[in-house]
Amino acid sequence: MQIKDLQPRQGKVELTATVIEKSDARDIATANFSGKVCNAKLQDETGTVKFTLWNDQVVQVNVGDTIKVSNGYVSEYQGEMQLSTGKFGKLEVVTKGSGKPAAKPETKKEELSQDYADEAEEEFVE
Repeated sequence: MQIKDLQPRQGKVELTATVIEKSDARDIATANFSGKVCNAKLQDETGTVKFTLWNDQVVQVNVGDTIKVSNGYVSEYQGEMQLSTGKFGKLEVVTKGSGKPAAKPETKKEELSQDYADEAEEEFVE
């Protein structure tokens, strides 16, 4: 599944993406939950989505990591979709990143420009 395919109130989400942002963790205590929570942003080739990290996940995941979410859940808060592992989901760090923000996907334009340059050279070869 890709980020562009996510819908509010969708369950059983299977997604692999890169963490491009991570906020500071905060402690919360409500009638239903007590622990740490942190917001992050995930990116794949189709877009970005806010991702909520809970308790142990907060220290497990860093900017630049590629993670796999299994059995995730998409909620909506103030008109913005948010992905979470929820009660029954699982998070796995597939590859550890550098801890630096991910590069913006500008390279595709450069690759396209190079492809056109290569084609132009082929047209003028005698």
